[in-house]
Amino acid sequence: MTKVHYTAIVIIPPKEIWGAIQDTRKKYDRRFHRWMPHITLLYPFRPQSEFSNLEILFSMICKKIELFDISFNKFNCFHHGKQKYTLYLDPEPETLIKNLQHKILKIFPDCNDVNSYKTGFIPHLSVGQIEGKDNVKFILKTLQNNWNSLKFKLNLIYFIAREKDKLSEFKIKKEIS
Repeated sequence: MTKVHYTAIVIIPPKEIWGAIQDTRKKYDRRFHRWMPHITLLYPFRPQSEFSNLEILFSMICKKIELFDISFNKFNCFHHGKQKYTLYLDPEPETLIKNLQHKILKIFPDCNDVNSYKTGFIPHLSVGQIEGKDNVKFILKTLQNNWNSLKFKLNLIYFIAREKDKLSEFKIKKEIS
């Protein structure tokens, strides 16, 4: 099977809670215009031309998944070495999101790139990129001190895609209940 870097399966929070997330992303995320706020489940994924065929199988799996709430209560970061960091919102409950991703991965086992990191799959919603250890500590503390928790019910999962041009933005192509 073919996988491509211009499609993904993601969780997208409802737009009514985007305000604080987008305010943070506007300030720190150089990819703000390319991606909507999201938690990646599978990336890269299959070509968009396969979405209609995949939707049926995917929908059958999703119908067996119990709805649950996702909360964004705290910020965290990934360290990439050389004083480079990715800031992210740490979604909870991590275990349920990991279980969901594991069920999806059973359908598309070759789309396991987000699982191949040394730490495995870590659910997160990226909000920016920062350089400098002291800088990231200060920004994390500032963000956390000014943060009001957000919560939503996970009832949709999305297939998203962009044009092959690396600067194009991702758009929702399929919503799966």
